[in-house]
Amino acid sequence: MAGCPPLYSRDWVVAGLTLVLAFGLAATAIAQQGQPAPQDVPPVPELGEPQGFIPEPAVVERAAVFADRNLSGGGQSNGFYVSTKSPIQGSGWISVGPGYRHWFRDDRVFIDGSAGVSWRGYKVAQAQLEFPKLLRSRLVLGSMYRWQDFRSIKSYGAGPNTAEADVSTYHLSSQNVVGYATVRIQRWLNLNSSLGWVNPEVRSIGGDEPRFMHAETSLVADTRDYPDHPTSGALVRVAGARFDDQDTGLYSFQRFESEAAAFIPLADSRIVVALRGWLVASDSDAGQSVPGYLQPTLGGSQSLRSYPHFRFRDDHMLVGNLEVRVALMTHIDAVAFADAGNVAPRLGDLNLDKRSYGGGLRFHTRRATILRAEAANGREGWRVMFSMSEPLSLSRTERRTAPFPFVP
Repeated sequence: MAGCPPLYSRDWVVAGLTLVLAFGLAATAIAQQGQPAPQDVPPVPELGEPQGFIPEPAVVERAAVFADRNLSGGGQSNGFYVSTKSPIQGSGWISVGPGYRHWFRDDRVFIDGSAGVSWRGYKVAQAQLEFPKLLRSRLVLGSMYRWQDFRSIKSYGAGPNTAEADVSTYHLSSQNVVGYATVRIQRWLNLNSSLGWVNPEVRSIGGDEPRFMHAETSLVADTRDYPDHPTSGALVRVAGARFDDQDTGLYSFQRFESEAAAFIPLADSRIVVALRGWLVASDSDAGQSVPGYLQPTLGGSQSLRSYPHFRFRDDHMLVGNLEVRVALMTHIDAVAFADAGNVAPRLGDLNLDKRSYGGGLRFHTRRATILRAEAANGREGWRVMFSMSEPLSLSRTERRTAPFPFVP
């Protein structure tokens, strides 16, 4: 890495602590490798699902069954579905649009397409072709195309000490096409690789807008029972990516990530303790830099919840999250959480000085968080938020195209 610090510096202390967390949770993942994969579990209602401390009214149970069957595909069944996946954080608390998926030739060929518009008018459309059962299901090959148009993305400038009042907005649209491969080493362990091209168009931010070739390789150990509403298991992900500026030659760089999460069930799964740690480091050669919209950001409903979306950005980022989830009813949880993290121009300057604390309520099915309402407090005051996604869903393990902009 350019300008690599000496081994005794705080750069390596911060990175080392994160890796200790990652390897610790990896042991949890390996210990639980016999758990069933998420696609193998039946839809709700399901025997053995935590019943909660308060009896659940029938109307709540019926709402959960309806949501499970009709939102986000209802369990990967063929045909049309309603897509509620948020394009990116900051796009508004709700996003909705049509989707269609189909499996062919004894589930050996899979196609999927969806489009959506968010509360704030962010638009996205994508199409996917996949061959998931090559080499006796050990190899997955596929391709994905994604078009997006995001208006009024907030920018507060780079660095950890920017002022909340110094906010501007920019408009980002892009087309992103990628080919990918996944090698299933074990049922819970995947090696992923991708190669793609993207042409971002950025308005109201100034500067050049080069096209990029991008490549990424990641190793993912995942024993979570349900990625969109985990109640047990763990996930560890390490990744390296390269972005090559195809036009100006000014913005080529590398990105390295280390991420780990654990979900610990207590009291017959009526209480779940969730932890997540995530480190992102960027590296560019002399004369190169990372474009602002590709720098990692902190703030919003999936990182530091007392701060606005995109509140902080820089070349390096560190964040940790702790949640305690209590099943009030079978499909309604009360949650208390604490977030801490920061961004920095140098790896060794990272710390956990930005913090937030809060709580909220969540409505969920057995396998997906449908709606959450939360309030958080930090140095810039209180913030109330609504979302239709799991805060620690780790969409980076599911999405194949490169993130533009780069957000949690």
